[in-house]
Formats: sequence, C-alpha cells, structure tokens
Amino acid sequence: MAAPALNSCVTAKKYDDLSARQKADAEGKAAAERQYRGATAELQKATDELAQLRLTQKRLVNDSAETGSAYRKTRSLYNELNNSYDKLLKNSDRELANKSSDYNKVAKDLARREAELGELETNLQKSKADNDRLAADLKTREARLTELTKALADKDKAVDDLKARVSKALLSFNSSDLQVKLKDGKVYVSLSEQLLFKSGSTKVDPKGQEALKKLATVLQEQKDVNVVVEGHTDNVPILRGTAGLTDNWDLSALRATEIARLLTTAGVSPERVTASGRSQYVPVAANDTPQNKAMNRRTEIILTPKLDELFQILGSNSAAPAAAPAAGK
Repeated sequence: MAAPALNSCVTAKKYDDLSARQKADAEGKAAAERQYRGATAELQKATDELAQLRLTQKRLVNDSAETGSAYRKTRSLYNELNNSYDKLLKNSDRELANKSSDYNKVAKDLARREAELGELETNLQKSKADNDRLAADLKTREARLTELTKALADKDKAVDDLKARVSKALLSFNSSDLQVKLKDGKVYVSLSEQLLFKSGSTKVDPKGQEALKKLATVLQEQKDVNVVVEGHTDNVPILRGTAGLTDNWDLSALRATEIARLLTTAGVSPERVTASGRSQYVPVAANDTPQNKAMNRRTEIILTPKLDELFQILGSNSAAPAAAPAAGK
C-alpha cells in the first residue's frame, strides 16, 4: 500500500522525547500490573494466614480441654490420698509405727501430686490466655480480610460498570472495528487501524475521532480511571522514505500520542493519560495472513481504576503485628 507523506517531519528531539515517554509508559504499565498481582497475592496470603490461625486456635482449645481433664483427674486422686492419710492418722500408735514408711511414701506422693496439680493449673491459665489472645487476633484479621475482600469486590464492580458504560457509548460502531473486553481487572478498548488511520498515517480519520469523543465523554464521568493508549502494528516494515518515520516503533508511538492528544482535547485530564508505542511486538495473531495482519494493526486503550484504597488496606495488614506463638503442652 502506498503511504501518503506526512504533513510535517518529526525532529530528532521530538523522537527522543517520544522514546523517553514510551519507556516511562511501559515502566508505569508494568508497575501497575505488579501492583495488581501483588494485591491478589496479598489477599491469598491473608487467607492462608487466617486458615493457619484457625487451626492453631482449634489445637489450643483441644489442649485446654485435655489440661482441664488432667486437672480434674489429679484433683480427684489428691482427695483420695488425703482421705487415706486421714484414715492412717486414726490408727493406733503401733500401727503408726509399723506403717511409718507407708506414711512417708504417701506424704511424698501427695507433695508430688500437689506440685503436678499446681503446674497443671498454671498451664491451664496460660493456655486460656493464649487462646484469648489468639481469638482477638483472629477477629482482627477476619475484619481486615473482610475489608480487603470488599475493596476487591468494589474494584471489580467498578471495572464491570466501566465496561458497561464504554460498551454502551460505543455501541454504534462495527464490532470488527471496535471491541470492548475485560482482561486482568482492566477494560480494553481495541480499535482497528481501519477505524482510526489511513495506511502509514498518524492522523485520526473523522469516524475514529467520533469514537474517541464518545469514549472521552464516559472518561470525564469516571475520574478515578487511568488511561493507557498503546499503538500496535503488524510486522511489515514501513515504506522507505515515509516522512518523519524510521520504523514501526515511530508509527505506533506517534499514533498512540495522537489518540492521547485527542482524548485530552475532548476533556480527559492529561495527567490520567499515558501514550506508548508497542510496534509489532505484542501481536494478537500470527502475521501470516492479510486478515491476521489487519488484526495486529490496532490501538488499545486500557482503562484501569485507581487502587489507592486497596493499597491502603494492604499496607495496614502488613503493619499488623504477628500472632503470638501458641504455648506447648
């Protein structure tokens, strides 16, 4: 296809600026994805810790029951020994003399049992205290887990609502030219080259401008949504001599920048918008047929709700003290 010459050449400084912005944008996107994966991993970690705490609490309850049973058994034996000792004291002096060795043995046994009883009482109190601390910590962690789960659910609902709003606003466009889908907790608006640009051009056609204006109207109402514009190409090199363009990196980056500019012109705050060029390196199909190449020549607008509340909850969980270790038998 013959590519029409661009209206103006891109200076070397502008190219360097675009390359720097592209690198910063890619790093920003990677950081946002790491944050999302980190949030999901932290939720799993909190769930695993909660399950472990429940197991520890159950073991402490069992230990307390066993200790209580041993305490009652020892108390009963102590009473029996006490009764035996009282009976021996009522015997005659001769019987006392004959049984003195037995008395000593019983007295020692009583002393030993009393020491065991005291130790069992101490362990029982300690087990109860540990159980109370564990129950309080478990309640706190359950509350934080509930808060985190709600924050994730609210985020998912916000993403679903955003997809519904965007789909409704762009309903009039052909599905082969424009698609709205959910992926990794984000809304992806994929626009074909046919809808936006003439071959080799970085200027958006009127029909594409109409779609971007409708999208910008939705984004003005959704102020807690960040916008990443990614330009993509197929693997066919641009025609030699195309004004202002060296390769597909240039083409994809300039197209993304042009779309970002149109969105901000239509009312989207510039600080929410990031433009990046991905060239031919993130295809959605193999570049082996004209149809697949057409699918790869696209622009993706990625909408991500801000996760400030979610990260605050995760930070609070990380700062919480660890549960005290359970006492052994």
